[in-house]
Amino acid sequence: MPRNLLLAAENEGLQEWLGTLPATLRGLENRWSLTVGAPFQPGGQTAWVAPARDQVGDDLVLKLAWPHPEAAHEAAGLREWDGVGAVRLLASEELDHTVALLLERCVPGDFLTTKLPDEQDQVVAGLLRRLWRIPRPGHGFRPLQVMCNAWADEFEDKAAAGRVLLDPGLARDGIALFRSLPGTAAREVLLCTDLHAENVLAAEREPWLMIDPKPYVGDPTYDPLQHLLNSTDRLLDDPRGLVRRMAELTDLDPDRLALWLFARCVQESPDWPEVGEIARRLAPH
Repeated sequence: MPRNLLLAAENEGLQEWLGTLPATLRGLENRWSLTVGAPFQPGGQTAWVAPARDQVGDDLVLKLAWPHPEAAHEAAGLREWDGVGAVRLLASEELDHTVALLLERCVPGDFLTTKLPDEQDQVVAGLLRRLWRIPRPGHGFRPLQVMCNAWADEFEDKAAAGRVLLDPGLARDGIALFRSLPGTAAREVLLCTDLHAENVLAAEREPWLMIDPKPYVGDPTYDPLQHLLNSTDRLLDDPRGLVRRMAELTDLDPDRLALWLFARCVQESPDWPEVGEIARRLAPH
């Protein structure tokens, strides 16, 4: 079992779901004619992922995901992108306890984290510009507003429990902005919402492919945030400089990106104290 998934199961109460995986795996091996190997280590926190091979000998990846709201439309997003900047989805099935995805195998599969920060910025920005598109009519993707409202509600619950250490006025302004920004977007596109260097793999079909999206539709200026947050040391060194760099690489408004980052840092601060300092430095004057 992947080490990170075992740790998450202890913390998040996923033991019952883990118990369903062996039967799910056997059923999919038969239904999709797969030979499945040992899972990748250390793995993620919400999915069991392993190399697989089909009956004609093609190398694939099988992902058995714990259903959770943020990733509800991963399969639909991968179908929409259809391999353009993203790993290809070959088959999917929603089961009682699990979302099963059969995916293209990225070879050699190295994480973008193996590259220097400047190259990471360029690759992430280049992928984002290719991923942003208006989804087809009748799509079922949720608006970004839904996610922001849910996360803002969670923040306010934590504030009521005394877990917010920021200045009350700063916290109030930041979470109000987090709620309001989605409704002021100049355009709305299909978003990845979780694109960062650990969700980008080296491949043969394209140099780099995105994996593990959490699709929503909304303001593209939201989408660089996870990459920025995962660059915490650089943000602490020069938050506005890094914002300007990513805005230039993605053709986004740097002032709006700074507002989004300020609001997201406020929202994350109860569980991630370092970003509270970034929020203080980015606070609008």
